[in-house]
Amino acid sequence: MKLDRTSFGKRLGTYEAAIDLPRQPIVEGRLLRMVGLTLEAEGLRAAMGSRCVVINDDSDQPVQVEAEVMGFSGSKIYLMPVGSVSGIAPGARVVPVADTGRLPMGMSMLGRILDGAGRALDGKGGMKAEDWVPMDGPTINPLKRDPISQPLDVGIRSINGLLTVGRGQRLGLFAGTGVGKSVLLGMMTRFTEADIIVVGLIGERGREVKEFIEHTLGEEGLRRSVVVASPADEAPLMRLRAAMYCTRIAEYFRDKGKNVLLLMDSLTRFAQAQREIALAIGEPPATKGYPPSVFAKLPKLVERAGNAEAGGGSITAFYTVLSEGDDQQDPIADSARGVLDGHIVLSRRLAEEGHYPAIDIEASISRVMPSVVSPQHLGQAQQFKQLWSRYQQSRDLISVGAYVAGGDRETDLAIALQPQLVRYLRQGLNDNESLQASAERLAAVFTPVAPG
Repeated sequence: MKLDRTSFGKRLGTYEAAIDLPRQPIVEGRLLRMVGLTLEAEGLRAAMGSRCVVINDDSDQPVQVEAEVMGFSGSKIYLMPVGSVSGIAPGARVVPVADTGRLPMGMSMLGRILDGAGRALDGKGGMKAEDWVPMDGPTINPLKRDPISQPLDVGIRSINGLLTVGRGQRLGLFAGTGVGKSVLLGMMTRFTEADIIVVGLIGERGREVKEFIEHTLGEEGLRRSVVVASPADEAPLMRLRAAMYCTRIAEYFRDKGKNVLLLMDSLTRFAQAQREIALAIGEPPATKGYPPSVFAKLPKLVERAGNAEAGGGSITAFYTVLSEGDDQQDPIADSARGVLDGHIVLSRRLAEEGHYPAIDIEASISRVMPSVVSPQHLGQAQQFKQLWSRYQQSRDLISVGAYVAGGDRETDLAIALQPQLVRYLRQGLNDNESLQASAERLAAVFTPVAPG
């Protein structure tokens, strides 16, 4: 059957641009069955990653569902639907689509909330697309990347002073549920020095998406941001696409010479979406139910962030990582630590004590800090961590009065400075402290008890 290119694009109900049909003859397939999340078709000629449309036009109300080729076995093709498959029946037509998916880009995206396909969720209508780009961005030769040499002010004292972030760095925020990671992300969004902010809300509850945009991000933060949201009730393929889309947006602005802050909440939901897809098409589980493809996808996503070539822009990325049951040895958390340039761990114990932000300084590290701060600043940060750790080690003895002053000089110093250390680590939700002010306050912690 010959299909008209324009009318077919209209039938699909696509957004700014209709999907183009292949210029070569279309080889349609037929839907054989659906098992779990997977559609199985036969007679289809389509490559891995190709987009298809499943069309059931035998009923009174024709149904069309977009799907993507995720695997094959002999003449059978396995597809994953993007949306709801309600109304799809055996024998439905499966039509390949030529375009692998070009997405709208441009400065008109600022202040907008989009889904994983680039469609507006904020009710403000379509965007004026300056460019249409493929989902996969260009790969940068690692030897040509500009090294991380400049600090980035995130407005949070404990991070600026003790875990200094470099422009182009990729950091993980590791935490269980309910310890303040979304609030910390919101503070970074408002306070960080960046030309453009890209926020990816991947697999979050629908209620949290609106709350983050209206209360945490705020009107001022949204004005210079692009938000890509894919709630937990959407298909796993759409959640996967949303994570890749927000990364592609950050790449687009970086290639324009902008300094971009990428915040993705969360990397764990991205991994879980890939797990759902991989298990559905028959990939065997490897580690705690996660198939090998999950651990291959993580570095491919994360490595796209970072600095461009010398003289270009940058992407500084923060990825939240959910630790199931506060287990820092969770396979996704463990894998993420290996591919990121540092990690900030949020402690449930500190959160329960009302200590915010609940950053566990002992368990956190910024691997690029020695390259972006002065030796004096680095030495003061190390001394701060040593004193904080020494106090925590002796905390039980101190609390019951079993520690006798004079027993250990460093412990005595840690006890004397404990109030200043706690004040330095705590910060109000709306308090913004610059990088310079954070460094000066860090130096002032040790001034009253300097030797001599």
